[in-house]
Amino acid sequence: MANGESKLKSKDIDLLFEAILKLETIEECYDFFEDVATINELKALAQRLSVAKMLREKRVYTEIAEKTGASSATISRVNKCLNYGTGGYNTILDRLEDKGKN
Repeated sequence: MANGESKLKSKDIDLLFEAILKLETIEECYDFFEDVATINELKALAQRLSVAKMLREKRVYTEIAEKTGASSATISRVNKCLNYGTGGYNTILDRLEDKGKN
């Protein structure tokens, strides 16, 4: 963790993250996340990841808002996390880019 101990840290969240790490396929992810979260929650998470990807591609806010439907507040928050957060978005986006190169 880039900034030390997470404010979220708890046994319940550890269990959730351990469960997520046990998922092996996209289909298992769909099955698990459809049970554990609402459609709107999943769409919001997916939207934020798309926003982060587009911000890293140096897209402008207006284009990101148009393509993702995200509000300027959401885009700004994701941008803040990309630049000053714990590095979570960058870790995942780097790994997704590396996977795409193989």
